Amino acid sequence: MAVTHTIGRRKTSVARVFLKEGKGDIVINKKAYKEYFTTGPLHYKVEQPLQLTENMGKYDIMVNVEGGGITGQAEAIRLGISRALVEINPEHKSLLKPEGLMTRDPRMVERKKFGQKKARKKFQFSKR
Repeated sequence: MAVTHTIGRRKTSVARVFLKEGKGDIVINKKAYKEYFTTGPLHYKVEQPLQLTENMGKYDIMVNVEGGGITGQAEAIRLGISRALVEINPEHKSLLKPEGLMTRDPRMVERKKFGQKKARKKFQFSKR
């Protein structure tokens, strides 16, 4: 089986996911995923598409991820893995789509406006 390459994005994080048949190793930026992400909820986010499609331990996954924070990176990886699984077997889409794993989250940081402190916060107003 050839290597399946997909991209997942979330906020400013970009994850390049390479999925191939193997024994279930997940490597993120040349580290084991449990070493890269230290908390349980982030481990769950990375494993979620594999658990839903019952593919835990069937594929070796190598990920290069950059930008954003750890939560954005975990969700970008989740989208990349979901897309790779659907590319391998289109029947997985019916399992992943209802859980919201096939949707690219469009929410981004709103830009700062000139004449204001932040995107919506204004400078303090003084009447006198």
